[in-house]
Amino acid sequence: MRSHEIDYQIYGEEMQYIEIELDPQEVVVAEAGSFMMMDNGIRMETIFGDGSNSNSGIFGKLLSAGKRVLTGESLFMTAFENVGYGKSRVSFASPYPGKIIPIDLARFDGKFICQKDAFLCAAKGVQVGIEFTRKLGTGLFGGEGFIMQKLEGDGLAFVHSGGTLVEKQLAAGEVLKVDTGCIVGFTRDVQYDIEFIGGIKNSLFGGEGLFFATLRGPGTVYVQSLPFSRLADRIIASAPKAGGSRREEGSILGGLGNLLDGDNRF
Repeated sequence: MRSHEIDYQIYGEEMQYIEIELDPQEVVVAEAGSFMMMDNGIRMETIFGDGSNSNSGIFGKLLSAGKRVLTGESLFMTAFENVGYGKSRVSFASPYPGKIIPIDLARFDGKFICQKDAFLCAAKGVQVGIEFTRKLGTGLFGGEGFIMQKLEGDGLAFVHSGGTLVEKQLAAGEVLKVDTGCIVGFTRDVQYDIEFIGGIKNSLFGGEGLFFATLRGPGTVYVQSLPFSRLADRIIASAPKAGGSRREEGSILGGLGNLLDGDNRF
């Protein structure tokens, strides 16, 4: 086994965190900003990329880190190593409400493809790269689903989903159509493409975007009910504008609501 063997425990329901138990000299790598707490015997170190190509020289490390930039992630990740003589623990927190999903890459034939911001942490040895869809149209119009992350190796990796998590087992030839942002990830045998919704009314007035993802089995697909982009859009839409006024449900009812809650600014 190339990857480090780590033990873990997931805590919580809606705002979860994961506790990784490391034996001496075992290492877990995580996205910058996901750290929560650790025992005294853990050493933290910032590294280029995922740390899986430690013997590839500076060019290999830069190439590995550069791929992460294409997915919008940082050049750097953080490695947590147990430098003590007994077991030590380090914990990582979910970035927003949802579920943490353990991915055993050995069970998934060494590869799992996930949304570009879904990766949370993994055992050292797991490679975190990028996965492009094959068709030009997908690349030009795919939006959130165009550039995906791929996790490769034989160890444990952990990804995060928003809202309620759904696991779908697709039979050979079975097709599932999903909003591109609602995809968490899928196994390597699943065929992925972007499809135009079609129709003038759907395109102009549907409010669901112009494209959705088609996933064709066989394989396993994870779907989330609350992608972060959708959550962020709702927060921005409800935020106060420059003049201090809020975006209201309606011009008349919104003004009445302001009076009732003590905000008399229109």
